[in-house]
Amino acid sequence: MKPMLKIAALLAVSYGFQAQACLTIESENNDSETSANGPLCSSTPLQGNISSRQDVDWYQFNLAEAGEITISLSHGSRADFDWDLYEVSGPAVLTGASSANPETGSYVADAGEHLIKVTRYSGTGDYQLLVDYPDGSSGSPACNEYGPRPSKPQGLTASLVGNAEDSCPTLPTGGAVLLMGGGTDVDDAFSLRVKPHINGGDIVVLRTTGTDAYNAYLSGLTDADSVETLIVDSVSLANSDYVEWAINSAEFVWISGGDQSDYLNQWAGTKVQAAIDAVYQRGGVIGGTSAGNAVQSEYVYDPDGVAGAISDDAVTDFCHNTINITTPFLSTPVMQDVITDTHFYERDRMGRMAVFLAHIGMGKRAIGVSEATSMFVSEDGNSIIDGQFEAYVLETDSLTQFTQTQCGQPVILRDLLRYRLVSGDTFNLSTGQSNVTPIRLDIDGRNTTYYAPSNPY
Repeated sequence: MKPMLKIAALLAVSYGFQAQACLTIESENNDSETSANGPLCSSTPLQGNISSRQDVDWYQFNLAEAGEITISLSHGSRADFDWDLYEVSGPAVLTGASSANPETGSYVADAGEHLIKVTRYSGTGDYQLLVDYPDGSSGSPACNEYGPRPSKPQGLTASLVGNAEDSCPTLPTGGAVLLMGGGTDVDDAFSLRVKPHINGGDIVVLRTTGTDAYNAYLSGLTDADSVETLIVDSVSLANSDYVEWAINSAEFVWISGGDQSDYLNQWAGTKVQAAIDAVYQRGGVIGGTSAGNAVQSEYVYDPDGVAGAISDDAVTDFCHNTINITTPFLSTPVMQDVITDTHFYERDRMGRMAVFLAHIGMGKRAIGVSEATSMFVSEDGNSIIDGQFEAYVLETDSLTQFTQTQCGQPVILRDLLRYRLVSGDTFNLSTGQSNVTPIRLDIDGRNTTYYAPSNPY
């Protein structure tokens, strides 16, 4: 039977853990409960080693709320390792001691401190321990996971309102994406969608030019702990520790309007790209307006060094010189197989977006968002529209035909599905379900009036 832990010893271990980052590699000597390694963070694999017959490894973690603990221990084929799960006192409440590999088990526990002991039945060698449990942040790193704020690099323009320290709010179980169409920003998107999701967290605004006007605006609408605008206008700054820390510590990353080609040129393949992906993965919100919207999808319209495409030109030649599509930038799961467009109704971009869709292929989707309008997309694909005007979704089905998509030839597309979504309407990017019934849309670039119906909006 495991002896009862002394309270003083437990507090000493617990306070020590709070200042540490998530544990990923075992550190000896952790052969007793009072010297347990930790914290084991939820959904974060740990690499350990049983080096001898006498070796025993202890680990600690804390449940922020009652819920299920799931444990998985995998190891080499010539070994058989076991584990025991303990609460603050008393005997093991769950044991994994079969010959299975991985050795798994689940237990519904109360909030508080817990420990895991890894032992050998036979053999020695490396193992991987993975624990999933309610940590109060849906997989988010603990406070100060990334250490203190680094020094600001020379040349970086940064402006912050609010608390300069990292906050640690509880986030939902999945991330979200906010797509805005440009022009006037949509207050409701921030106050009704972002605010409850980030729960008083930190916001970072990214741009390559411009002002810090978003700081006061977003702070007022979201009750954020802080809002910081960063002018990241070079690859060097995009790879700086300061910028990486700021994004990694944020619960909402907002990319302003501007030039998506500039964003790709300065940020693709840098710490900025990886950090934005990480915000979504740990349950935060990412998004942008205009150019900031354009870089959210797997396929990005990238007019680098050429004039912006207009529908009248794009439909006349499938390979018109204004059409350039780049992939990938961000890896957001819900935005895969998608290309986005902005300023949609105002600039008559239905024709060019249909051509974009033909370029990325059957079975994909295109999303066009008009000015003063937004689409908020949850991790499960559910989206809702806010704002004054419309968002549009184009997709294909078994009746759709890409009749003529050759370079140098007018584009002919038949039976595209077109959804027109206004405030309160929904569309699921994972299932295709919507409260709106689509119409069929044809594009024929041989004709002056190339839409059928003539008004595709």
